[in-house]
Amino acid sequence: MKIASSLRGLLVALTAACGAVLPATAHADGGFITLTIYKAGWIIGGSGGSGVLNFHGRAYPLSTGGLDWGLVFGGSRTVLRGRVSNIWRPSDVEGVYGAAGAGLAVGRGVRGIVLTNQKGAVLELSGEQIGLLANVDLSGLAISMR
Repeated sequence: MKIASSLRGLLVALTAACGAVLPATAHADGGFITLTIYKAGWIIGGSGGSGVLNFHGRAYPLSTGGLDWGLVFGGSRTVLRGRVSNIWRPSDVEGVYGAAGAGLAVGRGVRGIVLTNQKGAVLELSGEQIGLLANVDLSGLAISMR
């Protein structure tokens, strides 16, 4: 009986020591992002713009740029707002986001998209698209911090 009690005490002490030595499990955080993207093209298109990442009470300015290849005709301005998740620090939103899409904007339209970069950051965006644009394309959007 005395051995079982000592063994139980040893196991409790080892468990407490391991808990003190091992780091606590951390979870990635999130923030909010706003992007304004101007897009134009004739077969091959390009896009550029700017935005802001709000993360832990601070605002971080962003730049965007990209290429579209496929059936792209016209031009548009899109303002997207939404949530960014799975980031540890603001620089995790930097990177290249790829998408395949199709759309038609005549005047005003609604746009929604979910994108992921190579660091695992996930953007869930929605907003309004204004312009005259028809597209069936593959596109890449690069986001960098200014």
